[in-house]
Amino acid sequence: MLLYIVRHGETDWNKIHRVQGCTDIPLNDYGRHLARETAEGMKDLRIDMGYTSPLIRAKETAQIILAGRDIPLYEDERIQEMNFGTYEGLKSGGDDKDERSEAFSLFFTDTASYIPPEGGESLEEVYERTGNFLREMCEREELRDKNILVSTHGAAMTALLNRIKGNLSAADFWRNEVPPNCSVTTVEIKDGVPRIITEGMVYYKEKVKKWKTV
Repeated sequence: MLLYIVRHGETDWNKIHRVQGCTDIPLNDYGRHLARETAEGMKDLRIDMGYTSPLIRAKETAQIILAGRDIPLYEDERIQEMNFGTYEGLKSGGDDKDERSEAFSLFFTDTASYIPPEGGESLEEVYERTGNFLREMCEREELRDKNILVSTHGAAMTALLNRIKGNLSAADFWRNEVPPNCSVTTVEIKDGVPRIITEGMVYYKEKVKKWKTV
């Protein structure tokens, strides 16, 4: 089995450093462009099926990548983004950043000290649900010979990859930083054991990354 794990394309909230989490924000034009470039880069790869977070930015990314192919796409809440509760919607960067952004920024700068706000998930909860998803992929015999697209989010994707690497330390959660938008990591599952083949592959060039709409 091969898993092609992709982070969704850019959204307007990504661009202005507004916390998204489970808030359902669509891709912007640049995000759709990155997804189309990724689709072009992956067009010769065999993909048998796809799983996506139910959030629109991940779902649309998967739909663009799989466009023109007769491939089933299933939603799975276990790979949706971490819920940031009452932090969602706040500006975490720029001159007009929210006064609560310092507490939220611990999630990136000192993850072990991050305290989930009201309604938010803990890192342990995210590890548990993404781990359950990965375990199912490893154990389902009927998927053994499948190539599967998995469209997810920055924190959820990092939790999946950290588990494969055997790193469940909160302090080292962002050891490899946030995966770039539309980056693809390929995971081979053989005899029930997942192994990362390539990590953080992007199918767009630097000049494409700077592309802007008018």
